[in-house]
Amino acid sequence: MSCSMNGPALYELPSAPASWRIALPHTAAAVPVARALVRTALTELEHGADRDTAELLTAELVANAVEHTSGETPIELVVELMPSGCQVEVHDTDPQPPGDLTCPGGMPDPWQEHGRGLLLIRTLSSSCGHRPTESGKAVWFRLPVVPAQRRPSA
Repeated sequence: MSCSMNGPALYELPSAPASWRIALPHTAAAVPVARALVRTALTELEHGADRDTAELLTAELVANAVEHTSGETPIELVVELMPSGCQVEVHDTDPQPPGDLTCPGGMPDPWQEHGRGLLLIRTLSSSCGHRPTESGKAVWFRLPVVPAQRRPSA
């Protein structure tokens, strides 16, 4: 029985979604790792979503998960790249939904150290939300592909 490798490869199908799933430590060290992973994923596939915004919002989601959930169970980062944009999810073990991600309460004080992360995510993403999972919850955001003429040339 021969094994052939002639099946369709991902790089031949730019319209197929690509996804990464990685477990991260339940510590602040997870934040730079998550940022780097998202930047690398978007760069390697030459994806059209805004890398700086994706990095910033990913850092906020991961920092939030580390800060507001207890225990040492790793959190999980899921990055999904589609032709229309990208979706980033952070899974943690706390079923409690995140503060004011989808229903804005009062505006956080812009001079306060805390409370701006969810506002940033709401403001800069095309959509965001959370959903229950078997082991806790997933908090996510989506970014659209930026038209080529509006992308920086670097």
